[in-house]
Amino acid sequence: MEHPSTDIVDILAFVRVVETGAFTRAAERMGISKSLLSRRVARLEEHLGARLLTRSAQGTQPTVVGQSYYERASRILTELDAAREVVAEAVTQVAGPIRLTAPLTFGTMHLAPALADFARDHPRVELDIHFDDSLVDLVAGGFDLALRIGSLADSSLVARRIAPVRAHLLGSPAYLEARGRPSHPRDLARHDLLAYGNNEQWRFRVDGRWDYVRGRPRLRTNNGEMLREAACAGLGLCLLPSFIAAPAIEAGRLEILLPEFPIDEVALHAVMPPGRSTTARVRALVDFLVARFGPEPSWDPCWSAAAGRA
Repeated sequence: MEHPSTDIVDILAFVRVVETGAFTRAAERMGISKSLLSRRVARLEEHLGARLLTRSAQGTQPTVVGQSYYERASRILTELDAAREVVAEAVTQVAGPIRLTAPLTFGTMHLAPALADFARDHPRVELDIHFDDSLVDLVAGGFDLALRIGSLADSSLVARRIAPVRAHLLGSPAYLEARGRPSHPRDLARHDLLAYGNNEQWRFRVDGRWDYVRGRPRLRTNNGEMLREAACAGLGLCLLPSFIAAPAIEAGRLEILLPEFPIDEVALHAVMPPGRSTTARVRALVDFLVARFGPEPSWDPCWSAAAGRA
């Protein structure tokens, strides 16, 4: 006996409510009214003969059966999207929307011009770009792709390494002339330090082991460009990745210090929810970024010349 078909848009409405945790946000994501979305979810529940969602002061949550239905339905919707891309790929077209999030400073300094080139090469791709230094929930935010810097925690996300990200201890010539150049990480105790966020503990490789340097920062900020300009102004020493510091190093506004004591090297990764990496448009963008920034990024030659890659 055949069952009556379920409207796939009703399923999509339910999945978006679970992802966003609210009918209002889900309606905004889908570009429909909240009332229409509510009717679609109610129709799906009636069709299935089960309550899928509960509402509370904390938001909208799936029931136990709703969570099970969501996990399977979301995978099916992702596979349908991938199937559509197979057709597009068959006619050599990279097309459709890509919703991407990336760190603010890297985004404005390096990603923005790269994405402009990618968009020019692929006119049928629609880019939706968000710059945010916080760790964004890719599924809840409806993102196809994130660029993340650092060590990745274990998760169900799919990751691809793009390029190394190297940090360096930096100071301005004027500051170093006035306060002296440190010859060892322990010398930093007598210097003014400029910190990113609450990071008051810096790690250096000393005699084959990791040593921690702690200090009371003169300045804290959550923005790398602010740190760079504060260091250039002679306010103190800072740790910065070379993709932010490169212009100031090349211009002689900052000097690399203690290159013989390595600092943690991390990496730039492309991170995707399961299934997104199979779509032609996301694969094309990730391949483009790997070619653009890796395996050795363009911002590091200034570091190589200045520090000799000690």
